[in-house]
Amino acid sequence: MTHGLVIVHTGDGKGKTTAALGLALRAFGAGLRVLILQFIKGSQTYGELDALKILAEHSPQIKIQQCGLGFTTKGNKSDHQKAAQETLHLARQEIFSGSWDLIILDEINYAVKFNLISEAEMLNLIEIKPPNLHLVFTGRDATEKLIDRADLVTEMKLIKHPFQAGIKAQVGIEF
Repeated sequence: MTHGLVIVHTGDGKGKTTAALGLALRAFGAGLRVLILQFIKGSQTYGELDALKILAEHSPQIKIQQCGLGFTTKGNKSDHQKAAQETLHLARQEIFSGSWDLIILDEINYAVKFNLISEAEMLNLIEIKPPNLHLVFTGRDATEKLIDRADLVTEMKLIKHPFQAGIKAQVGIEF
């Protein structure tokens, strides 16, 4: 029987979502059913969306869904809270559904950091997960309680970024 892991990608460096998507691709290739729920992203198109939509057209075994409203500094905070709460509700439904082997909760750590959902609500997802389901939590500033409950934690550490040299985000690299 599979031992479902709780995996956290956090830190101030680039690559948290990218690492989770690499894991999604690996899992999909191994025959696992993969769901990616994006808590914050939602107002912009990203390269990963296009790539995963192509895969999903050929297989129901992988799905990505943007659920957020984009940058939390834009718009009404209550609208962002509502979207995050709806995403949390969807995550619970999908965890209970038995339809997935791996669920990625992209940027959920930001949803907690910006008080869109509570830490307790996030941690409850670990409590309710079936023993064979893998859950991945991404985003900066993972809480100590999440880190303590996780099986695998990777911290992306910023050493150098092109933005520091005035180079703007590039299609296919940052988004």
